[in-house]
Amino acid sequence: MFTNILVAVDGSEISIKTLETALSEAKVWNAKLNVIHILETGLFTDIPADANQTYIRNLLEQQGLNVFSYAEKRCEEEGLNLNTLFGKGHAGIEIIAAATDLHADLIVLGSHGKSDIDTILLGSVSQHVVQHSPVSTLVVRT
Repeated sequence: MFTNILVAVDGSEISIKTLETALSEAKVWNAKLNVIHILETGLFTDIPADANQTYIRNLLEQQGLNVFSYAEKRCEEEGLNLNTLFGKGHAGIEIIAAATDLHADLIVLGSHGKSDIDTILLGSVSQHVVQHSPVSTLVVRT
């Protein structure tokens, strides 16, 4: 039985599917749902700060906020409690830290992010979470 679910979203199509899966689990278990979006700050560390970097960062933040809006609407429709979290850093590390802080008993995340390039450049967030998570982890495939 799960009472406190954490779902990681990045604004991609698979993250919407992942969110829907987490919503279904939350409804079945009458669990609290926590939605987290992490801005991967590692993307910006080696790039000199300029207007393009600021634009990209703002775009990525907006994608997270858009998913939060969708999650709020869906949770209201389903009568579920929702908590949204916005973090910065390495997504895998931040997801595990949030799960620990929230005392989550299930993490739900997608099998991959926005593109396969993410896996090549950043490493697999889902693989990191599965290997290091202290709680059950559900990986949603496309």
